[in-house]
Amino acid sequence: MSNRSKVIRAVIATASLLVMGASDVKPGMDPDNPTCPRYPNWSSSAKMELTPVDRKGTKILLAEGAIDAGLPDRLRKALAKNPDISEIWLRSPGGVARAGNEAGRVIREADASIITRIPKGWTCFSACNFVFMGGRARIVEPGAHFMVHMFTMTGDRNAINYSIEMGTDSTVGLIGEVEQESALLATEDNDFLIRMGVSRKLLSEVMYKTSAVKSGDSDKATRRCLTEEEALRYNVANVTG
Repeated sequence: MSNRSKVIRAVIATASLLVMGASDVKPGMDPDNPTCPRYPNWSSSAKMELTPVDRKGTKILLAEGAIDAGLPDRLRKALAKNPDISEIWLRSPGGVARAGNEAGRVIREADASIITRIPKGWTCFSACNFVFMGGRARIVEPGAHFMVHMFTMTGDRNAINYSIEMGTDSTVGLIGEVEQESALLATEDNDFLIRMGVSRKLLSEVMYKTSAVKSGDSDKATRRCLTEEEALRYNVANVTG
């Protein structure tokens, strides 16, 4: 066999492998994160909007958009103003981690009967996970996406800028503070899961095994969407919907 023929066969074989690999990804899913949708439906609102609506006689609070520092206070006021809310439906790309934790506590303290729900086709990512966990009854509908990543601050430009604004003027000190802040938040997350009745294995087996930032120049997040079985196993969802 000539060298030219060998090269052609090698190219064909490589192309076949690439096609086979691509076929493993279901239509509509992200090739880099195959358990998650390529284009998550998590709202483009820069600040989470809270909208009370009536659906077939049930009062629902639609919570849509990015989680900002002011969310817990807005949520507290919305629930106080609408005491007949029985469900909170969530879709969000995440946002301020501690605000997500606090908003989850607001829900838990407001009314034991409030259900949190991720409707079919909607995505609740990152800090949104912790808002969702605030419900005593939690539903992830089939076709909904509870999407997680490991929280990290090291290498995160927003976190670095935040620390600089706080007065950190040494690079070494900056990284040290950022890493300390990450460890502190991990502890807070662990405590939050215990209080909400969610398995801590969610952190050890999923959240902290999925890197938030890839190496190299890319800052694209590595995401993981729980299966229905995982959501129930980790007690993320405790009611089937």
